[in-house]
Amino acid sequence: MKSSSVIGALVLVMVLLNVLPVLGGNSTETVISGLDTVWELAWDQENNLYITERSGKVSKWSGNELTTLGTPKAVERGESGLMGMALDPGFQKNSRLYLCYTARRGSGLENVVTRFRLQGDKIKKEEVILDGMRASFIHDGCRLAFGPEDKLLITMGDSSRASLAQNPGSLNGKVLRINTDGSLPADNPYSGSPVYTLGHRNPQGLAVRPGTNQIYISEHGPDTDDEINRLVPGENYGWPTVKGTDEVEGYEPALWDWTPTIAPAGIAFLDSRTLYLATLKESKLHKLSLSEDGKVVEDIVVLSGYGRLRAVTKGPEGNCLYVSTSNKDGRGNPREGDDRVLRYCPTGKG
Repeated sequence: MKSSSVIGALVLVMVLLNVLPVLGGNSTETVISGLDTVWELAWDQENNLYITERSGKVSKWSGNELTTLGTPKAVERGESGLMGMALDPGFQKNSRLYLCYTARRGSGLENVVTRFRLQGDKIKKEEVILDGMRASFIHDGCRLAFGPEDKLLITMGDSSRASLAQNPGSLNGKVLRINTDGSLPADNPYSGSPVYTLGHRNPQGLAVRPGTNQIYISEHGPDTDDEINRLVPGENYGWPTVKGTDEVEGYEPALWDWTPTIAPAGIAFLDSRTLYLATLKESKLHKLSLSEDGKVVEDIVVLSGYGRLRAVTKGPEGNCLYVSTSNKDGRGNPREGDDRVLRYCPTGKG
């Protein structure tokens, strides 16, 4: 058999086994399948993976079994529903888990942040710790992460009303910062407010750079200027007046932007100089290289072929990432096995 035929046969076998190497010795495989619009992924210290699905399901994957932990009363409408999740920094002791989802409030809908306690294999004792955020069928944001000093960060989209991003009386179009019980940190930039930064359109990714207090977000532009931003407390990121890396007095420019748009979603650091970005419309995983001072200096695509990608998180191995597809979100083309969680190891090991 010719060497090219041997290589072709080997690739076919690996595709059938769902283990497909990509360029540079990297590898990827499907670890969970049969999900529906996976929105967030989070690991605990015992190597259990927690998963939210936009339709309203919270699950735990222990490596060989997927367990449903609960179904909060989320309302899925367009891009809204059950979205962000974060585990408490003290999760191993207090079992607290935080969610951001769209809830019915009277005759309307709001985005809310709630706190649960995991008891056995069920989430219980829900407490609403932040509400009053307008919900919409687009631009909900709703990504959660714990930042410096264990403060809870929340991205909130403009809910399809651009003017709210500049309205100091609205929590939409902002990144918000609260204590774990919903109270306000004394050092927030605006007294008596959870607002941390403003002027955002639809921030879908949120991560803290390792070894620093630098907070990064990814953000959807309109038809131009998708962005990576580094947050400075109290700063205005421009939407809808200023977009992209344009430097305008009184506004904070983006670190990096894309035109045409790629629909940036989740972000995760593998180390302090490497930031990964999942994209929806473009359906690729990007590797962004950072300078020592945290600026983006290079952007390369490292993974494609799985459709829309939404969540990405660093795995317990330390050198692998876990990435979710989002092909059942109404804008993708689902294939057999979707939606899924992929394990991607940039070094080909793990």
